[in-house]
Amino acid sequence: MRRALAPAVSSGAAAGYASCRTCHATVRVRAAGGRQYCPVCHGHLTLRVPLSLQRTWALLLTAVICYVPANVYPIMTVTRLGRGQPDTIVSGIVHLVQDGQWPIALLVFFASIVVPVAKIAALGLLLVSVQGRWRWRVAERARLYRFIDVIGRWSMIDIFMISILVALVHLGAVANVSPGLGAAFFSAVVLTTMLAATTFDPRLLWDAADDRSR
Repeated sequence: MRRALAPAVSSGAAAGYASCRTCHATVRVRAAGGRQYCPVCHGHLTLRVPLSLQRTWALLLTAVICYVPANVYPIMTVTRLGRGQPDTIVSGIVHLVQDGQWPIALLVFFASIVVPVAKIAALGLLLVSVQGRWRWRVAERARLYRFIDVIGRWSMIDIFMISILVALVHLGAVANVSPGLGAAFFSAVVLTTMLAATTFDPRLLWDAADDRSR
């Protein structure tokens, strides 16, 4: 008599395994309830990040709201010989181009405009794909998440540059650099998008594509 084959398991969660969010160790989760901890780093184990979609949506919408004043308000003011005017992100890029500083202008454009907008759009796409239970190109979407998680921190280049200039350029009426309100909003955009990438659980992409979850 042929023995019946055990049903195939499509995910580690279905088999009772969890990945530690701290050290990324794969650990068998007990069937009993209660808090369970990773035997490697003693971090809290969960099969999926609790309220991942809700937290990510909240942080992402906060980033979108803050991105508007980040581009409207001045990000810094450069004073030379007693004269100067506030610059937004866009006007600062324009002035760099007019001065012939193309490499710095491209760096600021990439870090302050391309990366934040691309990260917000990509995270929004991932959230919609999970809630819509999309099944196409799951592996590519998982790689997209890892990519935006890595490049998101490069948006801080603009803030680092302003911090260094404010700290170093204090020459009174000769030259002076002061931060603007736009810098605070832009910092909030960078922080909230980084937190949104952290709270999003990419394993939900595979759960949504699982036929049994439909």
